Amino acid sequence: MSLRIRPFERADTESVVALWEEAGLTRPWNDPRRDIERKLSVQPELFLVALDGDRLVGSVMAGYDGHRGWLYYLAAREPRRGIGRALVAEAEERLVALGCPKVQLMVRRDNEAARGFYDALGYEPVDVWMAGRRLIADG
Repeated sequence: MSLRIRPFERADTESVVALWEEAGLTRPWNDPRRDIERKLSVQPELFLVALDGDRLVGSVMAGYDGHRGWLYYLAAREPRRGIGRALVAEAEERLVALGCPKVQLMVRRDNEAARGFYDALGYEPVDVWMAGRRLIADG
């Protein structure tokens, strides 16, 4: 595998959406294409894809709000090949270059595989109460 990581390009849209669907990251209340468009309007250089040759095999969205960084939509087409680890490392490097002192992410409580993956990377659970409110409906 010759893994290459680069910023997302619009031509990647359908491959990324398919990857997210395969990975179980999409939800009926979130339109993945709208999420992509929203990300392209804010720090698009932090939306990364991994390629093996010409084949898209991974993605991650990162963001930095001046206080902390966030990771979203991490997906790897072939788990256990180092794709996810490489994407997280690249996203972290880009966040550090922006002066980001810490990074967080959210994983659904029942996603044991993702929790184990992040544990192995040194991420620690944070005891917070998370809440959210939709401001713009996707449907």
